[in-house]
Amino acid sequence: MKILVTGGTGFTGHNLSKKLLQDGHQVRLLVRSRSRVALDQNPALEIHEGDIRDRAAVDKAVAGVGKIFNIAAMFRSASSVDQDYHDIHVEGTRHLLEAAVKYTVERFVHCSTVGVHGDVKVPPATEESPYAPADIYQRTKLEGELLAREFAAKNGVALSVVRPTAIYGPGDMRLLKLFKLAVKRITPVIGTGRIFYHMVYIDDLVQGFILASEVRAAIGEVFIIGGEENMILDDLLTTISRITGRPETKVHIPALPFQLAGSLCEKICIPLGIEPPIYRRRVDFFTKSRSFDIGKAKRLLGYSPRYGLHEGLSRTAEWYKAQGLL
Repeated sequence: MKILVTGGTGFTGHNLSKKLLQDGHQVRLLVRSRSRVALDQNPALEIHEGDIRDRAAVDKAVAGVGKIFNIAAMFRSASSVDQDYHDIHVEGTRHLLEAAVKYTVERFVHCSTVGVHGDVKVPPATEESPYAPADIYQRTKLEGELLAREFAAKNGVALSVVRPTAIYGPGDMRLLKLFKLAVKRITPVIGTGRIFYHMVYIDDLVQGFILASEVRAAIGEVFIIGGEENMILDDLLTTISRITGRPETKVHIPALPFQLAGSLCEKICIPLGIEPPIYRRRVDFFTKSRSFDIGKAKRLLGYSPRYGLHEGLSRTAEWYKAQGLL
């Protein structure tokens, strides 16, 4: 089967595409720049340069595929504006869905985020827990997810939605900051360190995506895909420091001054195109609890995480060390 993956130059899209190729599928990537594709040359790999915001490019990419994995996303940067998030997460999703109807795509898997639940006040959250998106990324991801679910129900698209927890593994750069923090001689922790932080190893997440595209019971459903374990932040930092053989000394710092500074920096820097030294969302990492129940994915998909946190964190730390990053 020929499968379209958007966001194929990102960490998740890259690993999903690699697994699909290994499983014998033909994979088509819709990417903004061919030069950013890190996959090895493979006759089963087809690369379409184009933007998910361009309806004609999306139509061309969807024509002839049997499945779509919509992994494309935009993360916070000084060069982005709120409209960019909406155009990619909402309008880009709409373009894909309309093309899926036009070309009779068999299955559509849409990547959302557990961030739609915001700060989990009553852990663990399930797929039915209240929405509480806290920033433009989370708000537009929620809008895109709700659009996808409504459109699919009205137009007969065999859609499944995946909400990943925090993604990590060899090759990931976004959580490198967490590892660098854990290996400091003195680790500064904003807030109490008692909030939950739920992670998922990349190979387990890829398994969840593929199951969501294959299991019939997944159609029309939303799934939280995470790891089996769920640690508080202090314990997670301790685990990383012990894996890397570094001493652990934490100093907890009040969160409010950093929250105020993050909001102020964003208001001043982003309109000027300057990367803020601190984002409110980075402060939220230390103060908002993220704890989730993966029972639904286990029951309906047969999802079974293979990597415990210790093994996953060890593999990731070894990769960082091999790259000279840690």
